[in-house]
Amino acid sequence: MSVQAFIRTVCFGVIGLCLSAVGLVRAQSPADTLRQQFMRYQQQAVQEKLFLHLDRPTYLSGEMMWFKVYVVDGTYARPLPLSSVAYVEVLDKAQQPVLQGKVPLQKATGQGSFLLPATLLSGQYTVRAYTSWMKNFGPEFYFQQPVAILNTLRPSGTVAASDTAGYDVQFFPEGGHLVKNLPGKVAFKVLDKSGRSLAATGSVLDAQDKAVAAFQTLRFGMGSFSFTPTGSGQAYTAVLTLSNGQRLTRRLPAVQEAGYVLHLEETSSQQLTLTVQASSAVGPETILLLGQARHQLLLTAQAPLVAGRAVFTVNREKLAEGISHFTVFNTRHQPLCERLYFRQPQQQLVISAQTDKPQYASREKVALQLKTVLSTGQAVPANLSVAVYRLDSLSAAAVPSFNSYLWLTSDLKGAVEQPAYYLTATGPEVAAAADNLMLTHGWSRFSWDKVLASTPLRFEFPPELRGHLVQARVQHSGTGQPVSGLTTYLASPSRTTRVFNSVSGADGRIQFEVNGLYGLRDLVLQANTQQDSMYRCEILNPFSQRFMTPPSGRLPIFSSYFRADIARRHQQVQLQNAYSRHHPNQYRLLTPTDTLAFYGQPDERYRLDDFTRFKVLEEVLREYVVGVKVRIRKDGFHFTVSDKVNRTIFTGPPLVLLDGVPVFNTNRLMAMDPLRIQKLEVVDSRYMQGRLMYNGIVSFTTYKGNLEGFQLDPQALVQEYEALQQPREFYAPRYDTPQEKQSRLPDLRNLLYWNPNVNTTNLQGETLSFYTSDQRGRYLVVVQGLTEAGMAGTGSCTFEVNPAL
Repeated sequence: MSVQAFIRTVCFGVIGLCLSAVGLVRAQSPADTLRQQFMRYQQQAVQEKLFLHLDRPTYLSGEMMWFKVYVVDGTYARPLPLSSVAYVEVLDKAQQPVLQGKVPLQKATGQGSFLLPATLLSGQYTVRAYTSWMKNFGPEFYFQQPVAILNTLRPSGTVAASDTAGYDVQFFPEGGHLVKNLPGKVAFKVLDKSGRSLAATGSVLDAQDKAVAAFQTLRFGMGSFSFTPTGSGQAYTAVLTLSNGQRLTRRLPAVQEAGYVLHLEETSSQQLTLTVQASSAVGPETILLLGQARHQLLLTAQAPLVAGRAVFTVNREKLAEGISHFTVFNTRHQPLCERLYFRQPQQQLVISAQTDKPQYASREKVALQLKTVLSTGQAVPANLSVAVYRLDSLSAAAVPSFNSYLWLTSDLKGAVEQPAYYLTATGPEVAAAADNLMLTHGWSRFSWDKVLASTPLRFEFPPELRGHLVQARVQHSGTGQPVSGLTTYLASPSRTTRVFNSVSGADGRIQFEVNGLYGLRDLVLQANTQQDSMYRCEILNPFSQRFMTPPSGRLPIFSSYFRADIARRHQQVQLQNAYSRHHPNQYRLLTPTDTLAFYGQPDERYRLDDFTRFKVLEEVLREYVVGVKVRIRKDGFHFTVSDKVNRTIFTGPPLVLLDGVPVFNTNRLMAMDPLRIQKLEVVDSRYMQGRLMYNGIVSFTTYKGNLEGFQLDPQALVQEYEALQQPREFYAPRYDTPQEKQSRLPDLRNLLYWNPNVNTTNLQGETLSFYTSDQRGRYLVVVQGLTEAGMAGTGSCTFEVNPAL
């Protein structure tokens, strides 16, 4: 056999083996690829959700707003101790923050408060909350709740608002589109300008004013109708008649010349059918379906378009409880249609709240019994927060439900009227109302280009796992270009020595994980100015700069009908602030933190008052500080530190600190009056911190811990910075003795009780106690809570307070 013949034989044999191997391994389908891409995104993009329990729905300026923060994972709603800081803001109607706070989180919960200043104008505000990690996914994922704030010290809008204009009528084609000659379903909702639902009837007219469909609202101003459009563009108009007889005319969404429509139908109690139809211009194609619920992949499937139609059947019982998202793709993984479906959760947390009596006298003790059980009756432990406030016309807004938020409203766009209805009511009417809700409030949770991208995800905002991250940027002072590889230092002048370091990245960004900083502080950010002086630093705003349309809500406080309650609340606030001002604003004494310096115990410690006080710092160091050697060169003073381990002297300079702030100009430090310095500590060995190694440490501390007038380098950035919020202790008087009950100090509290940390560890229930005030009326107890398994619940009860006869 010739060489050429042998080569041909071997090649044909290898080709045959390869073809056989290909036949044994099934080619990956487009649906499999879609599944893998989504699961990769799911593993990288962990979802957090926040829920805030606010103590009341309506406030007056001068009052305290109290809140509890719950953090759960976005898939299973279990407590998620990922982030250590929550960012809470109060936004005005222009979406500008008027109050901001960084609330520390421990074990997936936190608590905070805002004192509402007298400068706030009356109006609707939005409380929103999020974590640093949540900023990667947009403001649609933040917690948002509308609140009303009334300033009784300024002229406010206590004038009845007009209800004669501003009706909001919206139409939502199922799947997202109306397509010419394809049957489609259209949902709609009718609201007034304050967001209240309205009843209406109507019909759809084509371009020739011929009626092609009729409709009427069902629950909460929503409904749906079906028709087949035969024209394209803005060819159809809806004419509505409201319950007050007023007629409205609105355009339907434009009809596409070609495209896809999606229809979902419950064909049985166990089965859903999703039908995709395409216009004739589309041609033969394979359609992909992806179903997911709160980032949990439910299914992927594919089917060919046969006669312009593809049908998918889904077992309803295999879907997750809550909202499922179904998205249709083509084989190029381009999203075509989307549809939401709601499955009512079966197991829920039931919180029972009951007072020991239905009616109390003023300044009488109230015993409140709390129990937490599942829907099956099984008692379970839960973490709760409790608020008790007086009911009046200003606080008549519905209480937000923790359970409804997790299962429903957090996954929907816009305000949902009576969300608890969809979780507790039963019957065909509820199913129809839930389907209309899914059609009118749905939104795509993802930017599919990012989800299905072939490149790894890059997140701009890291999670704050162990403490607050102070982020900054370093730029060249001449060109404005980012500076990379620059070592920077961050410190806050204090008697507790803490310094943080970071090296700038390619984009000039630096970040410091600062633990234990509370309240308003001065931060000093700098590099070693003896080595790097052509730069400027900027501390970045940690609060989100992205906003969305504020949730709508009715604000009754602007009606003169409520003038009496406004006057009463105004009197309450002024008297409480006058007689109890020193109580509500007191900050809680935090658990003592470690007062050791970041380097631990020093090798040498000198309290200068124990020695002869010299007038020059050079004499202090030369006379009795053993570990520090002072050298004078052409450019001035230099420090070196003894290397205790190797019994020699370091050749490089040590890290020199004054009240925790690095000092790189030794001459300036040596000119300081030593009588202002209380102590000096020396580390006589190398010390590693992060990526840096110091040739010993020399740390000076003044009596006040505020640098005592020391002039920092002009290149150093000194900025006032609000660190973590210090928690306040809720104050309420107790009337345990007859003398206390007979006190002549007025007690006109509107908020009787606030406790953000109640645990029902006793399966028989927990009993709380508090005292009523001098305010007669009806009071509401609101309890929100969560179990370790992710079961959320809301409970409430009422009681009366009447003066003793």
